Amino acid sequence: MHSTKSRRKVAPNGASAAVDNGADSADKLEQLLLSSAICNNEDLGPFIRKAFLSGKPETLLLHLRHFARSKESEIEEVCKAHYQDFILAVDDLKSLLSDVDSLKSSLSDSNSRLQSVAGPLLSSLDAFLESRTVSQNVNLALESLANCSRLIEVCSRSNYHLSNNNLYMALKCLDSIETEFLDKTPSSTLKRMLEKKIPEIRAHIERKVSKEFGDWLVEIRVVSRNLGQLAIGQASSARQREEDLRIKQRQAEEQSRLSLRDCVYALQEEDDDEDDHNAPSNDSNSSFDLTPLYRAYHIHQTLGLEDRFKQYYFENRKLQLTSDFQVSSMTPFLESHQTFFAQIAGFFIVEDRILRTGGGLISKLEVENLWETAVSKMCSVLEDQFSRMQTANHLLLIKDYVSLLGVTLRRYGYPVDSLLDVLSKHRDKYHELLLSDCRRQISEALAADKFEQMLMKKEYEYSMNVLSFQLQTSDIVPAFPYVSPFSSTVPDCCRIVRSFVEDSVSFMSYGGQLDFYDVVKKYLDRLLSEVLDEDLSKLINTSVHGVSQAMQMAANMAVMERACDFFFRHAAQLSGIPLRMAERGRRQFPLSRARDVAEDMLSGLLKAKVDGFMTLIENVNWMADEPPQSGNEYLNEVIIYLETLVSTAQQILPAQVLKRVLQDVLSHISERIVGELYGDSVKRFNVNAIMGIDVDIRLLESFADNQAPIFSDGDANQLKMALAESRQLINLLLSNHPENFLNPVIREKSYNTLDYKKVVTISEKLRDSSDRLFGTFGTRGAKQNPKKKSLDALIKRLREVS
Repeated sequence: MHSTKSRRKVAPNGASAAVDNGADSADKLEQLLLSSAICNNEDLGPFIRKAFLSGKPETLLLHLRHFARSKESEIEEVCKAHYQDFILAVDDLKSLLSDVDSLKSSLSDSNSRLQSVAGPLLSSLDAFLESRTVSQNVNLALESLANCSRLIEVCSRSNYHLSNNNLYMALKCLDSIETEFLDKTPSSTLKRMLEKKIPEIRAHIERKVSKEFGDWLVEIRVVSRNLGQLAIGQASSARQREEDLRIKQRQAEEQSRLSLRDCVYALQEEDDDEDDHNAPSNDSNSSFDLTPLYRAYHIHQTLGLEDRFKQYYFENRKLQLTSDFQVSSMTPFLESHQTFFAQIAGFFIVEDRILRTGGGLISKLEVENLWETAVSKMCSVLEDQFSRMQTANHLLLIKDYVSLLGVTLRRYGYPVDSLLDVLSKHRDKYHELLLSDCRRQISEALAADKFEQMLMKKEYEYSMNVLSFQLQTSDIVPAFPYVSPFSSTVPDCCRIVRSFVEDSVSFMSYGGQLDFYDVVKKYLDRLLSEVLDEDLSKLINTSVHGVSQAMQMAANMAVMERACDFFFRHAAQLSGIPLRMAERGRRQFPLSRARDVAEDMLSGLLKAKVDGFMTLIENVNWMADEPPQSGNEYLNEVIIYLETLVSTAQQILPAQVLKRVLQDVLSHISERIVGELYGDSVKRFNVNAIMGIDVDIRLLESFADNQAPIFSDGDANQLKMALAESRQLINLLLSNHPENFLNPVIREKSYNTLDYKKVVTISEKLRDSSDRLFGTFGTRGAKQNPKKKSLDALIKRLREVS
């Protein structure tokens, strides 16, 4: 403790000495800073750099030595303060030396014993470690062999699947090799081989399925064409069944004579037939195989190339469709149109199946884009081909096939309105071509007519030429051979017109327009009024030269009137329009001009023939002393001719036609009689001659009355009215009071057909130069003067009026 206190006094003494013996205050401060830096274990670089920069390194060394001396003194003081503890520690260590020696000897003995005991154990341990290493190596080898065995087995399976064309299973084997075996393969050689061969095998599989897909693309074109033809053929069969059903329904409606049981049986039989026809239709599009396509798609999905294959498929199918659009200029479109449209139909039937079952191989939008392209191209082709066609039948054939194409593809959900619009756009051109064809056929049929009644020897001829056009006037089938009232022109023209109606309805049907009867009726009117009527009129004017020919043409026109009714009913039935609606829209007889020409021609020829007999009127004695009792000679000839004419004409001419012709002829005879009295050839005549003319007119009126069995009483009276002018003139000349002609009431009632001038001229001829003519009225004597006076007054008044 004493030593400690003495050591504590050393520092102040040194400090005071330093203060006393130190330099200036700056050196002291620097020394303190250096001491502090050393105590704090700071960097002394700045102090050293400063000392050398100031050129006083000795001062730094002095400060360092002073710091070292101060620390040595502190160390010394510390040691002096703790030396007793060191001494005690050394003593303790010395006391332990003996224990250490004994322990060392004990350890040496123990080590000797341990070495003697552990030697065999170490040998056993070495042997164990060596055996374990061998065992581990053997296990590793076995594991490697097992992995290699499984790897070889998977490789073998992969080769087996490749050889059996099970490409998907082969790819799954390759995936298994990559994920399960490749990293565990102990053989670097085998691993390198696998790393090289696996991509090659995948590339081989891709090439193989791509080749199969390419073969499928080639095959599907042929399959599509056959598929399209089959589908369109089934649509055609279905349409034909519908047509047959409608025909049977129309027949059932028309044949009201059938019993209810028979009608029901007939309809039930049709239903059975329809079921039989519909049975196989569900297999129409099950005959094409999409396995190669779906296999290729699945393989590419497995390879991770799904999007690329979709694009590849779409591009190839688009190219195929573009190729299908090519129309060969070497082959007429009429011959190739079915193949052209069937190919496109089959293409989109296949695409519809792929869209529904392909698992996203092609999208609905892509199919719609392809369809829009196809519709645009088909419309373009149709527009071009229709513009070149000059034959109606060719245009109809293509239109029918296109409409079947529309029906077929509409069932698969494809819009076909654009195609139908193209067909409707060419409706007028088709009918113009059809009218041109019918004009040519009608001209040929009319040119071949011999103007003879048609002889039918068999019932089938009657059915074909009469019943099929509803030309019969009775439901009773006549005896054969049967001589018809018409010539061969009538059924020939009827066949042409019926074909026109059916072709027109066929073109308008299934074209998107439901109510097309008005269109068919419009063109039927044109055919009848512009073509048939015109050609018949031309034929009558140029080729009819005799009464028999004219009579035959008039008879034909009467039959054609019934035929026209049939044409419009037939058009209505084919168009699905009720007959009552068609009847409401009927117009006048479309062949009226040809009918009038035929009747005018017949009347003209008969008038010419009558005129030949009327020339005998020159033999009449106009100043006869006695009136003839049995009529004049000319009229007897006319009556004989008219009776012969009626007996012949009533066999072929309808009563109304015969009435109109006879009425015209009788009117002509009446005009000739009046004209003869009015003309210059007769200078004068007496009452006896007028009484003879009266007998002639009575004979003609008797002839008209005798036709009552043929005509009605009203028609017979109309025939007599044709003689009104001559009858009224004769009545006036024979009247006791001819001045009554001046009475408007009497004139309107009894003399309304007479002309003033003719009455004056003819009345004046009753006078002769000796003025003895007027003495013949009534009785011969003084009582004749009042009549003469009355007639003179009449003539005078008529002259004043005129």
